Amino acid sequence: MENPLTQHKWFMPFMYFLLVVIAFLPLITAVPYDPRNTSEVIFEILSYALIPYANWGIAFHILTLLVIGIAIWKPRSGGRLIAGYFGLNYLVIAFTQTRALTPTYGYAIHTGALIVEVLLGLLWLWVAWKDKLRISFQNVPFWRWLLLPLAILTFWSPIAMQGNRIVPNFDPLLLLTSPDYGLAFCFMTPVFLFLLILAYPQVDLLALRLTAFNALLYALFNLNHWAVPERLWMGVMHLPLLILSLTALVLAHKRRPVNRLQSTF
Repeated sequence: MENPLTQHKWFMPFMYFLLVVIAFLPLITAVPYDPRNTSEVIFEILSYALIPYANWGIAFHILTLLVIGIAIWKPRSGGRLIAGYFGLNYLVIAFTQTRALTPTYGYAIHTGALIVEVLLGLLWLWVAWKDKLRISFQNVPFWRWLLLPLAILTFWSPIAMQGNRIVPNFDPLLLLTSPDYGLAFCFMTPVFLFLLILAYPQVDLLALRLTAFNALLYALFNLNHWAVPERLWMGVMHLPLLILSLTALVLAHKRRPVNRLQSTF
């Protein structure tokens, strides 16, 4: 049964407004910072947050492939497994990528990212519990498969540092060992969104909309990489997040076919 609250015209704009407010919450830092330098503080947090967990990259690659493999093998239970796995992954990201001991600002927390990733994690765990995602790789419109290279690129995350420059590193081993996929919101989310796009319309509408909109917000925030020559490749690496979030959001607001899974929130 659908929850009448989610059917009001004001509901989704209000939820999107809340996500914007959360995204702009001030950072918490040991050393005060000029709000005009917020993007630089966030970049410094992200640059140091994942260093202690770099060796865990291979685990997230293998687990993702395993979960997708099981979904192909047993599609009836695969949707619940994928929703649960990525829900847990969001919780992992919330407590790894959003805080760090930085050289300039001391211990710093990306407040908005921490809150929203916890909320997304709990939301997708709820979707798994309610069995509100159906994954099927049959009868998927051909155009959706054209998005696969974007998901593969972020799964690969071919990134390296050369001094203060971010450069591409197409080492094939990174397809299984990159420390960014699985531990970074902007690189894990495109893979998840691609799977949700394949699953549409058999996906919870509220969860899809909120995930896609939040992803779009962070894709737009990361457009600032294009203005910094040393971080141009990072700008390129955020194009999958931008394209897939826009695609998912457009799908989520289309007139839905009869065989849909509406939210019961």
